[in-house]
Amino acid sequence: MTRRSMTASFAPGAYVFPGGGVDAADAQAHPLARRRPKQSDLHLTQAIAAIRESFEELGILFARHVDGRWADNADIGQIDRKKPFAAQCQAKGLTLAADQVFVLAHWITDRDLPRRFDVPFLVARMPEGQTPVADESEQFEPVWVRPVDALTRHEAGDFYIIFPTIRTLERLKAFAKVDDVLQACAVNDEPLWTSCPRAGWLAGNEARYMEHEAPFGELALVTPDGQIHHHLDWQTDQAVALLKNVQRLTAPNPGVMTGPGTNSYLVGDPNTGYIAIDPGPADDEHLQRLWRAAGGQIKAIVCTHSHADHSPGAAPLQALCTVKPPILGLASRPTARANSRFTPERELADGEKLVLQGMGVDGEITHTLRVVHTPGHAANHLCLVLEEDGLLFSGDHVLNGSTTVIDPPDGHMGDYLDSLDKLAAACEAGGIEFILPAHGHVLGFAHQAITQLKAHRMRREAKIAAAMQALPQGSLQEWVEKAYDDVPPRLWPVAARSLQAHVDHIREQALS
Repeated sequence: MTRRSMTASFAPGAYVFPGGGVDAADAQAHPLARRRPKQSDLHLTQAIAAIRESFEELGILFARHVDGRWADNADIGQIDRKKPFAAQCQAKGLTLAADQVFVLAHWITDRDLPRRFDVPFLVARMPEGQTPVADESEQFEPVWVRPVDALTRHEAGDFYIIFPTIRTLERLKAFAKVDDVLQACAVNDEPLWTSCPRAGWLAGNEARYMEHEAPFGELALVTPDGQIHHHLDWQTDQAVALLKNVQRLTAPNPGVMTGPGTNSYLVGDPNTGYIAIDPGPADDEHLQRLWRAAGGQIKAIVCTHSHADHSPGAAPLQALCTVKPPILGLASRPTARANSRFTPERELADGEKLVLQGMGVDGEITHTLRVVHTPGHAANHLCLVLEEDGLLFSGDHVLNGSTTVIDPPDGHMGDYLDSLDKLAAACEAGGIEFILPAHGHVLGFAHQAITQLKAHRMRREAKIAAAMQALPQGSLQEWVEKAYDDVPPRLWPVAARSLQAHVDHIREQALS
């Protein structure tokens, strides 16, 4: 890494990876470079640009002689950093080693920043026998540093790095060796990740997030053009507007099982009235806030399932309303635990639509919630699709930041996995981009999130099957310790419930 000039227009004084812009001459230098069979013209041009910039800024010559030898210090001394690079290499009989340069990542500068870049980050093994020497105009103080050490020094305040550098180092520290990085990049010859981060406010400061991080989807929904005005701090004292017709109010019941708390949602507007989804626990202050956020115009109350952090608030919320809204959902099955009993005033059918209509200044307004029966987490679980806006209210079936517990006998792993397939199909068919869970921030990339969730479950099931095979007479506790070795032991009692559901599914599959 090198330190940028203190007078640079972008990130002055920051430690960065060497680099710069792609020149027209880089694309013209293809005949002077070695390339991999799968290396595209674009990636070849980028590799040549990286080789040129590394030489201009640091005097690193990533080129070989005809006999395969790497360029050495004698070769470096004969090439002028300020003159056309590729032509000088050609004159010396050197071939650019672009086949050994891989694309690590693709970064696109955050939407809110006035100066933006579209940048590939590339990676290669440093040629032996060469030493970086900074040009002392654009780059200073070249330093070899382990990713984890760079991050530690940055946290301590003596090694300033910017967001994409931080996130790249965080990814790199997961690799033990250079070979591991290069092999990962070579698999598909494509970036390991692509990111155009989004920003919001957290604890009074700007906070930026990549696509795989929990708040990204919510920022994409609320601030699609990248404005920085959305606050990500969890609050229980007022509703958060996610869209003009969707509000979220989080109940004050944070915990291991509930995360920041249960999300209650209001769908609708003053012209149509509102449908309340998951009123949560019977917390008087929370329900009063929910009622006030709807201006008292609650037309229906829907519970996604019967668990104690979702449905007990339905009856007391109904009692607050002058015109009593119906309580809707699916009744608890006999398999439900005693503290999860729930009986709606009317049961909802799979595919049924709940419609709110009203007149606004621009004409008729309609909000349509379609019911999707999704047993698995609970036998009476359902999700809701807001058709006009392409949103999925997922209850506990899909969460942000954790995987839901499947607790037999009311929870059933086979049903859960089938319901994931059902939701994935609904997202694909309906163009659904966002998932609004009962716990955690909004998720983006809805279909991808569900697909990845199922893949995670199947990987876990494979570990459980391996544990069962290794310890055929083992106890649930022994299987948990083996199959959930990547989970903190304090969570093993909770994990044991889902493990039982996986064990049941494995045995059911063996019998089918």
